[in-house]
Amino acid sequence: MNINAPRGTQDILPGTSEKWQYVEGQLADLCRRYNYKEIRTPIFEHTELFQRGVGDSTDIVQKEMYTFEDRGERSITLRPEGTASVVRSYVQNKVYGLPNQPTKYFYMGPMFRYERPQQGRQRQFVQFGIEALGSDDPAIDAEVLALALNSYQELGLTSLKLVLNSLGDLESREAHREALVKHFGPHREELCADCQVRLDQNPLRVLDCKKDRDHPAMSTAPSILEYLNEYSENYFREVKKYLDEMGIAYEVDPNLVRGLDYYNHTAFEIMSEAEGFGAITTLSGGGRYTGLVQEVGGPETSGIGFAMSIERLLMALEAEGIELPIDEGLDTYMVALGEDAEKAAVRLTYELRKAGIQVDKDYLGKKMKAQFKAADRLHAKFVLVLGDQELENNVINVKTMDTGEQKEVSLDEIVDYMKKQLIGVE
Repeated sequence: MNINAPRGTQDILPGTSEKWQYVEGQLADLCRRYNYKEIRTPIFEHTELFQRGVGDSTDIVQKEMYTFEDRGERSITLRPEGTASVVRSYVQNKVYGLPNQPTKYFYMGPMFRYERPQQGRQRQFVQFGIEALGSDDPAIDAEVLALALNSYQELGLTSLKLVLNSLGDLESREAHREALVKHFGPHREELCADCQVRLDQNPLRVLDCKKDRDHPAMSTAPSILEYLNEYSENYFREVKKYLDEMGIAYEVDPNLVRGLDYYNHTAFEIMSEAEGFGAITTLSGGGRYTGLVQEVGGPETSGIGFAMSIERLLMALEAEGIELPIDEGLDTYMVALGEDAEKAAVRLTYELRKAGIQVDKDYLGKKMKAQFKAADRLHAKFVLVLGDQELENNVINVKTMDTGEQKEVSLDEIVDYMKKQLIGVE
């Protein structure tokens, strides 16, 4: 019986994993420059966290969560997104009481949603995201937007579009809610079953429906921008002003609502405009939220964040033909000939590795020619050749694979010699 990986999951093998490591390293370095610190939360949480935090009316909670009962008869859910877990940790650990505020986090790890697998969208996927908690300053909204855009630009992507909207504060959203109910009410029976429920629970979600997006009522639906009160209008104006100061281009889309219940004020998405990227152009999205911290037991605190799929980031890099600067070669390969030389090679390989040098050797008893072929396949920069005669003379041969040049080096000096050679190569 062959056992394959579950549908909607994938193995990331060597040759591809190096790209993931490079991208993750670049994102972590960018966060360091913006002074966002890494947080690691559990992969599973109590189901109630996502029901309350993400929202009962969302597709995530209603259709997509991996939920099960553990041996203690507790309802547990594999995390479908990162924000709720970060906020839960922020509250549980009373981070809001620390003197350095706002609290700025980044996270990276697997998320789980039960949906139809397609290119760039898996049931287990990896998200990178950030959260800034404890500030109502529009400038931090602009900072988060800038970091999100920089995440792609610093990897070389250029075919990008930043789309903004304001969802307003509670007062503005309530006025907009009433307008949406009034607008869609006469069309209730024409909408899908999900939207009929959303019209009662959270009418804003109707605008995010994929089934009904071509319904004529969608194009004439009242815009949230028409219902912003003075505070919300001024807040959105300030966010845009800061983006203008940084020279960041953007478009305002009144229909952008995002898929989670906790958003208010600034909402945004970054899209790929690269030819051949695919029908789903969204790379990442996020926004400001107020009320989520209180919902999970904390004090009144606002936050803003975004999340991106690493899978979709790699797709965008491929669509734009960007090759990541990954060195897949091996520093050094050890070739040993003879029983005594083989034993010495094991010790020498260990010493080189302890000195920080990347090195591998043969473990299949191959002859010298086959060992050299293996070194070539691994793109080794140098091959060290040790035979019983060299061992007796306390020397080792160093071959530079690019030039074919060979040099005899004392075994006592080989570690320092290789360090210097590899610095020269780099």
